[in-house]
Amino acid sequence: MKILVFNSGSSSVKIRLFDMPEERLIASCQVEKIGQTDATFFHGKIEKVISAPDHTTAIAYICDHLNLSPNDIVAVGHRVVQGGEKFIEATPITPDIENEIDALKAFAPLHTPPNMAGIRAGQTIMPNATHVAVFDTAFHQTMPEHAYRYAIPTIYYTRDHIRRYGFHGTSHRYVSERATERLGHPFTGITCHLGNGCSITAIKNGQSVDTSMGFTPLEGVAMGTRSGDIDPAVVLNLAQQLGIKETDHLLNRESGLLGLSEKSNDLRELLASAHNGDAKSQLALNVFTYRITKYIGAYLAILGPIDGIIFTGGIGENSPDIRQQILTNLTHLGIHLDHTKNTSSIGQENTISTETSPIQIFVIPTDEERLIARQTYQLTDNAPTHS
Repeated sequence: MKILVFNSGSSSVKIRLFDMPEERLIASCQVEKIGQTDATFFHGKIEKVISAPDHTTAIAYICDHLNLSPNDIVAVGHRVVQGGEKFIEATPITPDIENEIDALKAFAPLHTPPNMAGIRAGQTIMPNATHVAVFDTAFHQTMPEHAYRYAIPTIYYTRDHIRRYGFHGTSHRYVSERATERLGHPFTGITCHLGNGCSITAIKNGQSVDTSMGFTPLEGVAMGTRSGDIDPAVVLNLAQQLGIKETDHLLNRESGLLGLSEKSNDLRELLASAHNGDAKSQLALNVFTYRITKYIGAYLAILGPIDGIIFTGGIGENSPDIRQQILTNLTHLGIHLDHTKNTSSIGQENTISTETSPIQIFVIPTDEERLIARQTYQLTDNAPTHS
């Protein structure tokens, strides 16, 4: 059974093709710069400029390149960033569900429109396939109310649904499920998804109980270009000076590692620059790791005894230096890093704590698309039923 997974951005679409239920990856490709004259198709070593004025054309080109007939595809899983409070699990897409997703675009104005474009393009090209929405926010819908509510008047929650939603849910769920497989019991611990966007999640018995991102992905730790947590009065002050639109751009696109270093949001460049003595790059790295350490400490306090801490995402999987800097001040809490294992663990699953460490430290590469394929398969007519 062939299942496609779509991850649609404003000017891109990434597609992975799986053979289910074995979860065998058949193909991975993408189109970038959709709507521009130099739209580019990538598949392995192939890089080709194509005509792709919209998502439908881009997806049709991918299917043609992969020699996929619409009848070859049983189901399509669509990554949808914002599911609000309505969607707590993967959901088959009907016209009513499509309208409800579209109605949530005010909560994710940069993400929902391209997500919807991918859904509609997929439905146009593969009208007979089962289309399933898998939501970034769904995993975090198990958070208790005292964790997701903000301390503002209740009407803004009941009327406007302003609350912490959390993001990167498919990544946090995937690595926690992988840890559950390794441990033989539901995982309790902390997952650190570290990339250009970063989020930290507290998980108890396999369920999210708190997470660092909030109403939007701007809240939480410092990131590549996002400020993370900041005094709301600073936002008000900036908005008075710059205006709302400019302040939004500043906090989302010009802050974080980029803003502090005044050099780059690429952690690899900052590590090299800091090694050569650049003080601003070193400060950016210090702020970045310090904020993550604080979140880990906070979540250790609310979780009590835990199985371990998981690092994932581009930085979490591939930067031993950052992992070490984050964990250095946590040895008194029972976190003991094996420096040899840490240094040798780049982009591969491994346990990097010492054998005597009370809390295990894992590196687990995330695979959000595989999780989306898995959840999509479970909603098809061909999936086995459980009594």
